[in-house]
Amino acid sequence: MARVCEICGKGNLNGNNVSHSNAKTKRVFSANLQNIRVSIDGGVKKMKVCTRCIKGNKIQKK
Repeated sequence: MARVCEICGKGNLNGNNVSHSNAKTKRVFSANLQNIRVSIDGGVKKMKVCTRCIKGNKIQKK
């Protein structure tokens, strides 16, 4: 599975590293994903979830 939140779909963003001479090279801003155990339909499943979804109580932790 890709580095994407399984709840909200948040993933990577692209941008630039900017040096002192203002030269630009590509870089990636990764989402802050955590592997956690989630209670779903009476069962437990491991999911990759972003910290905003965890703090916003969008999931029920085991």
